[in-house]
This record gives sequence, structure tokens and C-alpha cells, in this order.
Amino acid sequence: MFSHETALKRGNWVKLICGASNEDLTSITDLCAIYAAAGVHCIDVAADVAVVSAARKGLKWVEAKFGQKPWLMISVSDGTDIHFRKASFDPQICPKECSKPCIKVCPTNAIHENNGIVKDLCYGCGRCLPACPLQLIKETNNILEIKDFGNVISQTKPDAVEIHTAPGRIKTFESCLQSILQSKVKLKRIAVSCGLEAHGINKYQLSKELWSRHDCLRRYKQKPIWQLDGRPMSGDIGIGTSRAAISLLLKMRSIAPPGPLQLAGGTNEQTIQHLNSDNGLAGIAFGGIARKLIQPFLIEAKAKNKALTEWPEGWDQALKIAKRLVNPWLNNQNSMNY
Repeated sequence: MFSHETALKRGNWVKLICGASNEDLTSITDLCAIYAAAGVHCIDVAADVAVVSAARKGLKWVEAKFGQKPWLMISVSDGTDIHFRKASFDPQICPKECSKPCIKVCPTNAIHENNGIVKDLCYGCGRCLPACPLQLIKETNNILEIKDFGNVISQTKPDAVEIHTAPGRIKTFESCLQSILQSKVKLKRIAVSCGLEAHGINKYQLSKELWSRHDCLRRYKQKPIWQLDGRPMSGDIGIGTSRAAISLLLKMRSIAPPGPLQLAGGTNEQTIQHLNSDNGLAGIAFGGIARKLIQPFLIEAKAKNKALTEWPEGWDQALKIAKRLVNPWLNNQNSMNY
């Protein structure tokens, strides 16, 4: 595996997104272990001490066994963001005759017929919201307050931080950055995540927003990664979702600020097949698809009351599947200049 910075320059960078609201600690440990062993360069988790501890448990196991050590990144936001939400409803008011379409669309089996939504299993994809015929399901904010960023980073000491941002929030972005730097933790990179969907802006307006973040990061002597978020949390829905991510890259690659461009939001195993070799891309992040591929093994490991690392047959099968997703990018030939 190339070093982290070399991978960014070669276009080989791969990141696992565990989910900014994912608090399923057992699954997080196993996901981090599987994808670290598969060769990803970075693992992105929620800004939560318990979540980071669970992630590090998996990463330490892989480092001891395989000698591989991805960066650990935590995600924060400078305001309201769909990546930081949870779904909830009162199962007592759900009609018994309801066909429960919410259960069918949930990708993490977080909705139980009699108990409602299991908070730790919900990562906020939002698919249950329109599925409920009576609109009983609501979304709640699961975001960490900006004033608490420095304290959490001081406790968790990540290698990198990702800031989810939105148009018109440059002042809160800078406040967010100031809070992060109060931790005195030296970060390798600060990723900035934003896209077009749901923001009502065009590519030139997004470019202006990203350039304002670039100027802010330069003032504070921080190195960026620009995460272009195509269609958030949709990569596991189908192969067509990758088009939104690729479309965003094509719109932004010539007008984005200096620094590595990384795709997210709708990315899956089909994404690389639809890219030209000279695409200006430094790397990719896999979220929903990475979790979906390994989900059956996580469920079966839990049923066995074992960690996936303690179940050799399941581990070997899951690792093969994870490598099929990751390897095309590790072998990608697309050197960057930024």
C-alpha cells in the first residue's frame, strides 16, 4: 500500500466512511478491521469517544496482524447536515395493520416492528422517512456542538478531521476550524465535504464556497482534501447513483481550489468504470456500499456472539469482498498535480 500522501498524489486514495451518525460499536470495530486489512488509506468515523475507541480496536488488530495503519478521521459539521441525523418514531402509535415498509428499506436493520428504531444502528440515511405511509417517522439532529470539537479531538487524537459544510456558512466554518485547532492536535489533513444536491446552488457558487474555505484553511496553515459529495448516502441503492458523484466531479474539477479532489456520495463498485483515466481525481470514499457488502457477515458474527476477527471463515469471505471494492482504486494509474 502506498503512503497516504503518495496515494493522494497518484489517484489511489481510498477512504471508508463508517457514518457520521453510526454508533454501532461492534460493527464499527469489524468494519474498520476489514477495510483496513483490504488496504484503505483512511477511515472516517463519528466524532464520539466511544466510536473512536471501537474503531481503534479494529485498527490495532490489523496493524498487529498485517502491519497496515490507515489514518483515523473524525467527522464534524459547521451546521445542520443530513449526515448527522437519526430517525425516530413511537412504535405505540404505529397501526398494527401497517405493512411496515420502513423495515424493508432500512439498510442496517435498525427498525424493529415492536421497538421502533434502534438509535445506535441508525446512521441517518433517511430512506424510512418517505417510506412511512402516515409520516410518523421524524428526523432528529445528532450533531456535536462546535464548542465541543476541541475537547473531543483532544481526547480522541485523530489523524485528520472532516468538516461538513454548506453554502453561506463560512463564518461558522472558521469557528469550527478554530475550535478544532484549540485541541493542539497536529492534523495531517482537514477534509471539506460539500456538494450541490439540496443546496439550490450551481457549480460556480459551489466553487466560490470552496475557495472561501481554501482561503480560511491557508490562514490557519492547514492542508485540505476536497470531498465532492455527489448524492449523499446512496451508493448502496444501485449502480446509477455513481453518476451523481461523477457528474459533480466533471463540473468542479477545473474550478475547485488547489488540493486533492475526492469523490463521495453515491460511489460504489461501478464508479471507476465510468471515469476517464485523466479525470483529476485523487481518490474515493465508500460509505453505504462498503457497509452493505459486509453487512451479512456482521449480522452472522453477532448471531455467533463473536467479533468478525474471531470467525476465520467469515473474515476470509468478507475480506475478499472488501478487496474487490478497494483493489481497482489501489491499482488506479492517475497521477495528480496539485
